[in-house]
Amino acid sequence: MANGQWYPADWPDRIRALADGDLVPVEPRRAATVMLLKDTAAGTVVHMLRRRASMAFAGGAYAYPGGGVDPRDDEHQIHWAGPTRAWWADRLGVDETAAQAIVCAAVRETYEEAGVLLAGPTPESVVGDTTGADWEADRAALVARELSFAGFLERRGLVLRSDLLGVWTRWITPEFESRRYDTWFFVAALPEGQRTRNASTEADRTVWIRPQDAADGYDKGELLMMPPTIATLRQIAGYGSAADAVAAAAERDLTPVLAQARLVDGQIVLSWPGHDEFTKHIPTGGASR
Repeated sequence: MANGQWYPADWPDRIRALADGDLVPVEPRRAATVMLLKDTAAGTVVHMLRRRASMAFAGGAYAYPGGGVDPRDDEHQIHWAGPTRAWWADRLGVDETAAQAIVCAAVRETYEEAGVLLAGPTPESVVGDTTGADWEADRAALVARELSFAGFLERRGLVLRSDLLGVWTRWITPEFESRRYDTWFFVAALPEGQRTRNASTEADRTVWIRPQDAADGYDKGELLMMPPTIATLRQIAGYGSAADAVAAAAERDLTPVLAQARLVDGQIVLSWPGHDEFTKHIPTGGASR
């Protein structure tokens, strides 16, 4: 490979089926992922995990903590701090119920997969170390969906800190993909006193890495990534601190990025608007990389 871009082997066949009208697109599931940042002497670094090679989708690819919305994230008893649900609804382009669910998913998934919790006992505070056995029991219950996020916050007497998040971009899985997600990418700074750990059963490695170093690894074909991951790495690489990146999120364009596929001169041309580097030319007789 010239770089570390990954896409499923069945995409060419599915693209052809969609073009021929033989494939009905799957409705995308709402999801959220978080680029967790911290400042070091060597510069700002981002927390990434490597999906297990055995995973059916994007096995071996580097990504950020994240996942789908739990239907219970729509519950209205979430204790909330920061911009209102109405503000988030306007920013995310959804209604207030969906806005709460998406923000909750971002915070919940970061805790489930990285052990980092963007919540505190008051609207101005954040919890400290969350590595104790009692915290781990609650985290495991969240992962197993034995405990709702609202119930977790209520039990702990915690307030979700939506003000610690900035929404960065939105990508929607292509219409020809069998697993589709409408994903909002967030940025957040690692709270003081907390530390990450590999808490995800879907990952075999986690790293803190400078965004530019990760992008260089992708360009050399050493690190496998999907288009949204490398695109966001390139975007955040120029910021001097985690706070700068979070502040910049307020001005980001959230027009969804959705891949397009068309037939040109006997080839399938796969492209992501605004991201020319990901354009692929796939012969109609089979896949190419």
